[in-house]
This record gives sequence, structure tokens and C-alpha cells, in this order.
Amino acid sequence: MHNMFAYDFMETFRVTNQWLGASAKAFGAYPVHGLVANPAFQMISAWGEVAERAYGRMVAKPDWNINTVVAEDGRDHVVQIEKVVERDFGDLIRFKVLGRPEKERRVLIVAPMSGHYATLLRTTVASLLTDCEVWITDWHNARDIPVSAGKFDIEDYARYLIDFMRELGPETNVLAVCQPVPLTLAAVSWLAQYEPESQPKSMTLIGGPVDPDAEPTEVTDFGRRVTMGQLEKLVIQRVGFKYAGAGRVVYPGLLQLSSFISMNAEMHAKAFADQILRVAKGEGGDHDKHNRFYDEYLAVMDMTAEFYLSTVERIFKNREIARNVFSIDGKPVDMSKVTSVGTMIVEGEKDDISAPGQCVAAIDLLSNLPEKHKRVHLEPGAGHYGIFAGKAWRNNIRPLVLDFMDDAAGRAHKDRSSHVREGKRNHNETPRKPSGGMITIPV
Repeated sequence: MHNMFAYDFMETFRVTNQWLGASAKAFGAYPVHGLVANPAFQMISAWGEVAERAYGRMVAKPDWNINTVVAEDGRDHVVQIEKVVERDFGDLIRFKVLGRPEKERRVLIVAPMSGHYATLLRTTVASLLTDCEVWITDWHNARDIPVSAGKFDIEDYARYLIDFMRELGPETNVLAVCQPVPLTLAAVSWLAQYEPESQPKSMTLIGGPVDPDAEPTEVTDFGRRVTMGQLEKLVIQRVGFKYAGAGRVVYPGLLQLSSFISMNAEMHAKAFADQILRVAKGEGGDHDKHNRFYDEYLAVMDMTAEFYLSTVERIFKNREIARNVFSIDGKPVDMSKVTSVGTMIVEGEKDDISAPGQCVAAIDLLSNLPEKHKRVHLEPGAGHYGIFAGKAWRNNIRPLVLDFMDDAAGRAHKDRSSHVREGKRNHNETPRKPSGGMITIPV
């Protein structure tokens, strides 16, 4: 399956459906149809509008749309996005608030490379920007990276994180969301072991698979069943002729999207059927709830094949992070070397992507980190997205994370929720298992 034609076939299918949508939208909107009292024309036009937008979004990188922030002076301050470090496979970008005194908290958000762009964390960035100086890893779409740029696997990913942390300095508070959690843990441990002067002040690990076997899910079960050879043959393709990365071996974003949608196919089908009806009745809007969600959800990016396969093999199958046997460039990474980096673990009670137990496994790996530097929070009733972008994040988790960062920096701390205890987890109920799916790296 390692050929460009499979990749180009998927792209041809997408472009064809986008064209059909545009054609149906134009046909249904002919003025002459207004002479016939038949709602079929409105339905045709509505279907076309929804289809054209959906298939067009699959190859468009969403905008950040973070333009201003209200500061303590009550004024709107312009947010300027700056590239601090530029690399082939990803940049370190800063959201600089102009005209506002610099905040004490310096936060590096490590975004997932798991099928969606870093803009998936837009609301997380916006919520922290009012109280922090914020940087984020902005990973590039593999289809746009020439083959001449070389490979990019999980060791390369960890090296990028190490370089970004060096760039920002030891006062940085690192916050990793889901897929990058184990690699962030490894990068911080590497710095603690080999360059302690560059290690960050704290790290907050949110819903990530440090030990995928701690609480098995459908994703981890699948990883045990399928062999690496089967996985490579099933999902890996070469980028087609249309893009700058032509010939690069990738796990295509469109293939990942089909996997995402298959996990909740009925829900997505109903959402689009309802949206077509709303558009036909003139109730759909360019920025309505449906479009805000699916404009981001459908915008997928290709991952390099070596990154995807090495993640499955080394993180999920061999459990190198969980067993503390991970290495970078042949140098072993010993997580027990972390002795002063404050660490907070956040899990959602009903997280069906990275189940409770998978992320908190980091606490046992940090065996020489004093208990006073550890925090574990289990958010009652929260699913995966809620712990970094939803109501639970805004109202409960975010204040705790900010207080934790202040503690790590030695600033005055605030009272904590009863759900947070030093080095201990707080949940009693059995976590809900995911409803199924294919071979996706959790977001």
C-alpha cells in the first residue's frame, strides 16, 4: 500500500465530493427554482453547502482566532503570534500580548501530534493567556514537508521538546495534553539527568498514556492484537503528487479521520443530517455550534510513518516509558533523576481515550521526586476533551493548575479542591471503556 496512488485516490475522492457539494449548492440556488414551491431545491442547496464546507475543511489548517485579551486595566490588548523557533517538522510559537506587563507564569503547552493541528487547543491557550505568557508547539503537516527534510520519529519529537525547553529557560511551566504526555515526561527527565540547569520549573500532564496497560481500553487492546507489519500494511501510504512532501511515507490524515468518525458514526451522521435541515430552513450560520466544532474536527494532518509506528511500538506495545527503559540518541532516560520539577497529573473520571490510571502511572516513575512536589487530580464526571478544553477545565482544573504553578515557583499558594492530594489519586468508580475504534493515537 506504500504507493502514491492510494493517497491520491483518497484526495480525488475528497475533491470530487467537494465539487459535488459546490455544484449542488449552486444548482439548488438558481433563482428560477423560486417559482416552484418545492422544498427539494432548498434541501439540495443545503446538502451542497454542508458537503462543500465539510470536504473543504479536511485540507485547511484552522486559524487560531485569538486576537485580543482583556487585561487588568480593562482594555482589549492585541495578541501577536510570533515564531520563536522554526523547524522543519514544527515551530515554537508565542502568543504575545501587546501593551500588557509580562506575566510571571511562563507556560509551554505541548500540543498533540495525533491527527489534528495544535489549534485543537485554541480554548486552552485562550483560557491561560489572561494569566500567563503562553508558548505552544505548532506541529507541521507531514504532507507539506519535503522528503529531503529527513525522518521524524518519537526520539526526534523528544529532541524538539528538549530544544524548546532550553529556549524558554528554567522558569518554564510545561503543560502536555494527551499523546505527548509520555514524551514530555521523557524530555523533562532527560534534562534533569543531563542538563539540570535547563529543566523546567514544573510539568502538568493531562490525560496521557504513560502506561497504556494500567487501565486497558479498546485502543490498547487493538495494539496488542495487531502486529507492526500488519499495521504498516494497513494504514501507511506515500504522499501524492499534489503536495510538497510527495513520496514521504505517512499515516494520512484522511485515513485517520475515517477512524475518528467510525468510533461514533451514528452521532456524526445525525449531526450532519440536523445541520442540513437547519441550513435548508435558513437557521444555519457560518459560526454556529456545528461549524465551530466540525471546522476543527475535520481539519486533519498527516503524521510521518516513523512517528506513528514508533509511537505504537515503543509507547503502547513495548511500554518503554512505563518500564523506564526509554532512550534518546542511545542515551538512557532515567525518570528517577527528576528530583525538583513539580509534577501535576490530571485525569478525567470518564475519559474513554486515555483512561484513568494511564497518566497517573508517572507518579511511580518519579520515585525520587518528593511527595510535596506531586499533585494528582481526578476530575469527577469529565471525559477526555473536558479536562483540557471544556467546562471542567475552565471551572475546576485551570484554577488548580495555575495555583500549582505558583507553588512550584514559590509564590503564595491558594486553597485547593478536595479532589487534589499530594501524590495520591482520588477516584472510586470504574472508568468507562471507549466505544471502539481503529488504530488512532489518542488526541
